[in-house]
Amino acid sequence: MDTLIPFESLAPETLDNVLSDIVSRDGTDYGDYDLSLDKKREQALRALKSGDAVLLFDTESETIQLVSKSALQQRYD
Repeated sequence: MDTLIPFESLAPETLDNVLSDIVSRDGTDYGDYDLSLDKKREQALRALKSGDAVLLFDTESETIQLVSKSALQQRYD
């Protein structure tokens, strides 16, 4: 069972560490250009704050994922 994690409930340092882990994983694709980790973290945080994405704890892999709202809806349809 997956669990939504309200990003506001995380301490700022913890949130920064979680986002750093997510954006630095292998296979994270940002298109035809390279972004610094800081820029990737900023984009991820912006997506969370705007409500376009959520943090989801995957109990099977025991990892936290950044998932778009549309992907989350498709997952549970």
